[in-house]
Amino acid sequence: MKSSIALKSEFPIFEHHPSLIYLDSAASTQKPKPVIDALTEFYTRHYGTVNRAVYTLAREATDRYQQTRAKIKNHFNIAHEEEIIFTRGTTASINLVARSFGRAFLHPGDIVLVSEIEHHSNLVPWQMICKERGVVLRFIPVNDLGELDLEAYYDLLDEDVKIVSIAHISNSIGTLHPIEEITRAAHAVGARVCLDGAQSAGHMTIDLQQLDVDFFAFSGHKMYGPTGVGVLYGKRELLEEMEPVEGGGDMIERVTLDKTVYAPLPVKFEAGTPMVAEVIGLGAAIDFLEEIGLETISAMEHELLTYATQKLEQIPGLRIIGTAPNKGAIISFVVDGIHSLDIATLLDCKDIAIRSGHHCSQPTMARFGVLHTARLSFGLYSTHEEIDSFIQALQSILDVIG
Repeated sequence: MKSSIALKSEFPIFEHHPSLIYLDSAASTQKPKPVIDALTEFYTRHYGTVNRAVYTLAREATDRYQQTRAKIKNHFNIAHEEEIIFTRGTTASINLVARSFGRAFLHPGDIVLVSEIEHHSNLVPWQMICKERGVVLRFIPVNDLGELDLEAYYDLLDEDVKIVSIAHISNSIGTLHPIEEITRAAHAVGARVCLDGAQSAGHMTIDLQQLDVDFFAFSGHKMYGPTGVGVLYGKRELLEEMEPVEGGGDMIERVTLDKTVYAPLPVKFEAGTPMVAEVIGLGAAIDFLEEIGLETISAMEHELLTYATQKLEQIPGLRIIGTAPNKGAIISFVVDGIHSLDIATLLDCKDIAIRSGHHCSQPTMARFGVLHTARLSFGLYSTHEEIDSFIQALQSILDVIG
């Protein structure tokens, strides 16, 4: 297994920015050379559209495109390839579930459950469909550590709850939720579970048969793949009952002026020309992750998380937001009297990239009584030495403006 320093050499951006310390992988990961090479090779040597022509380039492009679907099936232990739908990303995937599942299964008086610390992408779509369908949206509270209040969750569950939609790992504070327990309880009352895997897909082993969730969404760009591509997994029996939310292109089997018969899964949900190069790049990202090993990646990132947390806890006036024992490689913090934007801006002057703001999770900020936080998050290229440099830079900034 390569060290983090050795793995960093796989990412060309650090050749061009040798002093860069990139601590914003929760927003988007940098791209390894195999992914960049896969995109370049496809565009320069193999480019063609898919599913629409018999000439050689189109056949080759279609084969490469479908190979990624097979890789995703094996990587996440999915039962059937037709349960894998290509989308633009996690946001598009959750919107698809909310609109299509909502119109098929939600009726006035039904209940949708989300947690009170969701990313806006797993909140706003449910607000929209609940308003449209006359459905009640309720919220699972969290404690002061950022953990779900499971007793409150059990109290909220009854036969009126039709779907529970929740992040695997909180993007804003890093909490890793007990998804198997959440899913078992939801299924016991007949509810479905939609899992936002944006922050987990590239960081830990995920077995969707074991988790038994009904939907799973993730983005390519957060797991070392290209931007503009993501996946929605859905159980086949549900997807077959759901209607597409976009029309056109290959999502049809037959069209007349009077009506349309939709194509079988998964194509009925993939309207328009697909993201061919991006899907192929996503396949290369999965190959890259599997070569390293998800268990290895998870262990590396947990070690970095522990190390950075211990260092930050020693800084006077600094408070970590979200201190659950089970966390992904994400740390949010505030410093008394100092705006997180100022911290991030001054760190950028030292070529250190972190995130500041509400992290597309304003209700989370409200829950913890803050308007914004500074957030650092780790990837395969992160090192202990970079954490030391970050801590030293942060301390020097606080000494000046604190």
